[in-house]
Amino acid sequence: MLAEVTPVFGAVEGDPDEVVLRRLVHEAGGRVEAVYGKTGKADLLRQLKAYNHAAVHAPWVVLVDLDRSAECPPPVLPEWLPNPAPLMCFRIVVRAIESWLMADRERMAAFMGVPYRRVPHDPERLENPKEAMVSLASRSRSGAVREDMVPRPGSGRSVGPAYTSRLIEFAAGLWRPDIAAERAESLQRSRARLEKLLRQ
Repeated sequence: MLAEVTPVFGAVEGDPDEVVLRRLVHEAGGRVEAVYGKTGKADLLRQLKAYNHAAVHAPWVVLVDLDRSAECPPPVLPEWLPNPAPLMCFRIVVRAIESWLMADRERMAAFMGVPYRRVPHDPERLENPKEAMVSLASRSRSGAVREDMVPRPGSGRSVGPAYTSRLIEFAAGLWRPDIAAERAESLQRSRARLEKLLRQ
């Protein structure tokens, strides 16, 4: 008889974050029932109280980027979620989901078409991971990567037209969470906390 797979609910800032969340839950042996949010950080934090209330009855995983809200997660944890429910796995990504993706340096270098040494060796220390990702893309040997991820001159945008699609492609098919966790402490802690949640 097959063991029952634990259904997990999730909430994230955007589409690439959803792919990452699904990868982590699947890796930990769970099954994602539904993912909410995906309309930005401010909206996610506004809805956090409701998600936390739901986590009284079912496992929830919420990923939110630290960005520049603080130097590290501990100061903002009690501010954003003072009383986590028993089944809430609330994790702060240092500093953004791009940091976790770049932490798999070998795969990222191959995907971007850049030398391995160009990929930041300590991505959680980056001041602006999105800017660093665009900078990587601008050095790509692939014209398609540059066109997709680097903003066009005069566009007024910080990223290229298919930036999000490229992140999703990488996160879904090439990214290795176990390898990335070796260079991203917040990812390592998130994987451990998620495994603990699913064992409850």
